[in-house]
Amino acid sequence: MKNYLPILKKAPLFNGIPCADVEKLCGCLEARAFTVARDSYVFRASDSVRSVYLLLSGMVHITSEDFWGNQTIIESMTEHTLFGEAYAVVGAEQHLVSVVAAEDSLILEIDPEKLFETCQNECECHDRLIKNTMRILSEKIIRLTEKMGHISQRTMREKILSYLSDCSRRAHSNSFYVLYSRQQLADYLCADRSALSHELSKLQKDGMIRYRKNHFELLAPYNR
Repeated sequence: MKNYLPILKKAPLFNGIPCADVEKLCGCLEARAFTVARDSYVFRASDSVRSVYLLLSGMVHITSEDFWGNQTIIESMTEHTLFGEAYAVVGAEQHLVSVVAAEDSLILEIDPEKLFETCQNECECHDRLIKNTMRILSEKIIRLTEKMGHISQRTMREKILSYLSDCSRRAHSNSFYVLYSRQQLADYLCADRSALSHELSKLQKDGMIRYRKNHFELLAPYNR
């Protein structure tokens, strides 16, 4: 794990833990690093729950798919993000969602029992590790609540502007990049791609936004 220590130290999971202890904890957690190629699955819905994962580099999409193959992006994860931990906490036997690599990614696989139970080696930093994990879970709940705010809007225009306003707030600027392609954004907002593209064009024509590919700029207040 020594090769990955600079990356691991930046992860919120190891926040406040000295570098030497991070390496020790990785041994206690029986952590294993592996790579996932773009468009490959880390795991699929209905796969057995076996591990918790820390994304060291790259990006993955958490997706759900119905019986007919219609896909919805629930959330996107960027580097230093923990995922799969909720299933381990509740003791689920199978995943209800899939995780697919949006680009080539490096992932750390962690034994969930080692993560959530007191370390037999009596590591002083293990309590901090558990607190960090609980904080990560709480932040995810907040993000999913924000998403519900976007997709619960009544019209396509309101969904888009709710999402873009949130992106602007996070970027602390009216000019920013979004993570998603048009199809991915449609999947994230639970919308039809054609309807999304049509409304984006109308918003630009109305002088509300300016965009080119994944770059957006908000131009004027929104009047309902």
